[in-house]
Amino acid sequence: MTHPSLNQDIDLSGDWLLATSDNSHALTMGIPGDVHSALQTAGVIADPYAGRNEDDVQWVANKDWVLERTFQMDADDLGGDWYLDIESLDTVASVFVNDQCVLKAENCFLRHRPDVGFALREGENGLRIVLHSSIAAGAAAQADQPFYIPYSTGNSPIANGNMLRKPQCHFGWDWNIAIAPLGVYGTIALKRLDAARIEHVTTRQIAQANGAVDLEVTVSLFAAEPGIAAVHFGLDDQRERLDCAVNTGETLLTHVFSVETPKLWWPAGSGEQALSLLTVEVSGQSVTRQIGFRTVELLTDADDAGSRFAFRVNGREIFCRGANWIPADALMSRVSREGVEDLLQSAVDANMNMIRIWGGGFYEPDWFYDLCDRLGLMVWQDFMFACNLYPSTPGFLENVAAEVDYQVKRLSSHPSIALWCGDNELVGALTWFPESRKDRDRYLVSYDRLNRTIETAMQRAAPDAIWWPSSPSVGLLNFGDAWHADGAGDMHYWSVWHENKSFDNYRSVRPRFCSEFGFQSYTSMPIVRQFAEQKDLNVASPVMEAHQKNAGGNERIAATMFRYFRFPKDFANFVYLSQIQQGLAIRTAVDFWRSLKPHCMGTLYWQLNDTWPVASWASLDYGGNWKAMHYMTRRFFQPVNIAAIPTEDDADVAFSMVNDTAEPVTLTLQTFLVSLAGERQPFVAAAGTCGPDRAATLVTISASEIPKDSLLFWSFEASNGMAGEGHHMTATYKALDLQPSGLSLQALATGDGSYDVTVSARGLALHVMIEADVEGRYSDNAFDLTAGGDRVIRFTPKVPLAAGAEPVFTGYDLQSCQGNG
Repeated sequence: MTHPSLNQDIDLSGDWLLATSDNSHALTMGIPGDVHSALQTAGVIADPYAGRNEDDVQWVANKDWVLERTFQMDADDLGGDWYLDIESLDTVASVFVNDQCVLKAENCFLRHRPDVGFALREGENGLRIVLHSSIAAGAAAQADQPFYIPYSTGNSPIANGNMLRKPQCHFGWDWNIAIAPLGVYGTIALKRLDAARIEHVTTRQIAQANGAVDLEVTVSLFAAEPGIAAVHFGLDDQRERLDCAVNTGETLLTHVFSVETPKLWWPAGSGEQALSLLTVEVSGQSVTRQIGFRTVELLTDADDAGSRFAFRVNGREIFCRGANWIPADALMSRVSREGVEDLLQSAVDANMNMIRIWGGGFYEPDWFYDLCDRLGLMVWQDFMFACNLYPSTPGFLENVAAEVDYQVKRLSSHPSIALWCGDNELVGALTWFPESRKDRDRYLVSYDRLNRTIETAMQRAAPDAIWWPSSPSVGLLNFGDAWHADGAGDMHYWSVWHENKSFDNYRSVRPRFCSEFGFQSYTSMPIVRQFAEQKDLNVASPVMEAHQKNAGGNERIAATMFRYFRFPKDFANFVYLSQIQQGLAIRTAVDFWRSLKPHCMGTLYWQLNDTWPVASWASLDYGGNWKAMHYMTRRFFQPVNIAAIPTEDDADVAFSMVNDTAEPVTLTLQTFLVSLAGERQPFVAAAGTCGPDRAATLVTISASEIPKDSLLFWSFEASNGMAGEGHHMTATYKALDLQPSGLSLQALATGDGSYDVTVSARGLALHVMIEADVEGRYSDNAFDLTAGGDRVIRFTPKVPLAAGAEPVFTGYDLQSCQGNG
């Protein structure tokens, strides 16, 4: 039981009583948190992520859940205007204070601040939140529609999620568990309204001719009655107090800071992430914003190929290297700031400068964007609509407009946010359902009403923000096929995965900006062991199939192996080889599309992270460990790189230089012919200069000069210190009669909890992967060794090992994976 003191907020987080509305279960739940995690903690359900437990917890989302707690109010505290501050209710909820309903909520993406003073009383007060079943609420909302609104059954085994303003992946996805979680997230508190409270703080940057910037800060104040509020503004060492006359309801107050010589905020790899701290204080409340002075433009001017799609930051065009972000976990209780920071740091460590926050999850918390600001990760921010059709009834659109207004005002001051996008794949979804194919005009008009509502609300909330209608999209008011049209706009290219085309097919398109493309792999063995027993370690086992959510995904992974490789000898090597081919697929696309610069100005692969342990397109395992592809990503996203690009007829191999820096670089290349025994013979050498922000061909080699029983290896160094290496295959790996690699590992503890692993090979070892039986990070992985070569790799366990415990290391390479020799 909590007591307030005069003029103090009452923090309502902590332990609450949780029960089903029919009292069939009763336990304690930590708030903020989600119901499934509380049930698991209490032993009512097993871990939903383990085995096939997903099936056993479906009942949870079909029930209404009641949360209750009490707090104490003294007679002296009852005066004034009290309100509840609830950051996020997931999703359809009724809130009662002393059995009086103070809020009916139906949007997970809105902050709720209902007045509750009328319901408070001296002594003990009761607070009750009823979380209604989203399954029942979705069905009821669908029944109320004037016509049926289809949803993607392939993604969402739980029906009608498109009816609710709730993360769409909560109803399942082709990488997510389908359990429709529910809960209370973020801040929950009882607060007294003094002279005024801060509703929003927004900013605009107005550049001056002399290089100075005026920062226009607008604070939205809410008051219960007219009065005077003292508003304190601060920007770094500048301070200002303004006494503001407030009206009943909303009052806007604007103050301008002049910054004579602003330090600029740049994306990662392009400059410093200079930040200033803005504070606004009113009546004991304080709101802070990280401010980065920068300009961002989206260039869509026409050219010979169609029209461009390029970001210009501070006057310089930036090639966007990155990946798509999905929620950090399927259950909100399992998300931690430390874990998220590790995922985002891994993106930067792999030379990324942009992430796309995909439209089927959450608008992330403020601290998430603070991290992106500091790390230099530009954010492509989708609004939360994905892969379904949606209602366009007046009530639904009003709900959406309020959501957009709140989220844009909350987030638009972050320098990391580069673009706001209306949705994910809703234009394409118009062609996915029999209802919309039969009556496309009706559903197109309905979509346009929704899209226009989002655009109008965004532009009203942040007039200077960059708007893009949908992803993928050819352009404004263009409802064409952006999955295969590559002349304009952003592209989602899925023909290699979903249509089972070869990796070479990535070189058949020339996107202006590819915001989605991907290839699946299995999650790493240490993660597999978290959810599967020894008996389950078979790709076709029920447990492994339960952790593959994409229809036909296992078959596609296996078919690709048959296309390029000899089949692996056991399950662990199957997992290893799936990760290698995933990295090779994405590298094929990125290497070619970067070589097209400036025709192509961005590649964001699907996807960075996982929500639970599952076969997926992610380059990071659930929990943040790097898959093989993420180590490859660090190399193929290096700002200065050299890649081998075969010509369309495979007659030649062109070595493409790419330079994403603002300075010219000189590159020296040495190629080698390597025999199947791993012996190296120097081949062609070349040197050249690549201009700033450009790509160019350094040298071209005839494929006929490469003997059939040899591979083409290379290494390069750049004048700015960057370097790299790789190899090129003129045929498939399965055609190689590889000789025994003689791969060996020797581990030595470093004394600080890490281990130095010396990896050596007597012969040719391709795509070497080291794996420990515990989770951790490696200084490098997925590399090649030739005969007599060795490399020292530092392994750092994720969690320090117990005294006397030693990790067991396993080495994989292509030859031993196949079991020949």
